[in-house]
Amino acid sequence: MNSKALLCAAAALSLAACGPDPINPKRQIGAHPYLPDIHQYLLPPMHVVKNVGWGDKTPKAAAGLAVTALARNLKNPRSVYVLPNGDVLVVESDGPPAPVNRPKEIVMNWVESQAHSSVKAGNRILLFRDTNGDGIPDAQFVFLDHLHSPFGVVLVGSDLYVADTDAVVRFPYQEGQTGITAPGTTLVELPGGPIDHHWTKSLTASPDGSKLYAGVGSNSNITENGIGAELDRAAVWEIDRTTGAHRLYATGLRNPNGLSFEPVTHTLWVVVNERDELGPDLVPDYLTSVKDGAFYGWPYSYYGQHLDPRVMPQRPDLVARAIPPDYALSSHVAPLGLVFNTGDGLPAQYKGGAFVGEHGSWDRTELNGYKVVFVPFADGKPSGTPQDVLTGFVEGDTAHGRPVALALDKQGALLIADDVGGTVWRVTAAR
Repeated sequence: MNSKALLCAAAALSLAACGPDPINPKRQIGAHPYLPDIHQYLLPPMHVVKNVGWGDKTPKAAAGLAVTALARNLKNPRSVYVLPNGDVLVVESDGPPAPVNRPKEIVMNWVESQAHSSVKAGNRILLFRDTNGDGIPDAQFVFLDHLHSPFGVVLVGSDLYVADTDAVVRFPYQEGQTGITAPGTTLVELPGGPIDHHWTKSLTASPDGSKLYAGVGSNSNITENGIGAELDRAAVWEIDRTTGAHRLYATGLRNPNGLSFEPVTHTLWVVVNERDELGPDLVPDYLTSVKDGAFYGWPYSYYGQHLDPRVMPQRPDLVARAIPPDYALSSHVAPLGLVFNTGDGLPAQYKGGAFVGEHGSWDRTELNGYKVVFVPFADGKPSGTPQDVLTGFVEGDTAHGRPVALALDKQGALLIADDVGGTVWRVTAAR
């Protein structure tokens, strides 16, 4: 970063220091979060932590749980996926370079660079194999290489689908193979560059395997790149697995990730990163079921029909049908991972609910997120207060790591991709 850009960043941080004090995040958790008054900023309040890595430290697991490293020294691990035979796929990835069009973007790109690992990502998928069943892999392979900012992975039958930032690509897979060299076939193109603001494309399959669902984030905070740059974005796509035919399943979701089907009702759920620059406590990020044909507000409104005055022209026709999400996680926790606990490897209190990976805030003076939480479910819906599962990712103004995507391994342990820490963590019941 050059000296001019550093001066801009310093000035922006100074300007951003003014504003309301953050509220207790617990007031913004659940079905009916407290929504304070809007405060608009040139730049939001910021608290950028320094990434220092783990050294000989580990995160802190909740009582009754234990945490170990499944794999260390990885190149920006963002996603994990477990194959039916127990092999663990780890996606090393980062987004393509973003164009810079305005002075503000110099600052924001610098801030966001501090929030992620400085290690150049592999843009590949590694395979880890546990040959003796102790939960610790003893073999590692490069499974797929030369990918384009991959994130989501799902296997249906003998077809492995990878969501690159600009396409869903299908690869042939045979159980037990440790690498794929066959060229992939593009099933469907996804919105990509040259601007590709929210580049991660989450991916899952319907319970019957006939459809794929992809999360496609917005190309901006609130359309500052023009509404044309948002075509088919801020949405969940439904994709026919055989033909690639697709439609917008749900819209108005600023940055949907962690697409997962709830095991009781078989309803699609997602975690969403909401908009910035309205204050330290707006807008709450959330966990929600995804209703076919529903509009969730972005960019014109938030949490149902609360208008965002920055977006012009407004769309009262869309706002009138905007629905609120199911469950607030509080503001700026940046949820990127979601998995339902369908296994038996963790204590009974975690059965059936949802684990959420919160990557953590930077646009809030008091940090929020930087942990993995568990949301209890009953009858297919959230039914209680989130419980901390894995903490200790930050200490003061330093970050050892930041949780991203989640998965359950074959033994029912929870796996967490930690991009800043270069690690995949494994959480089990304490012995």
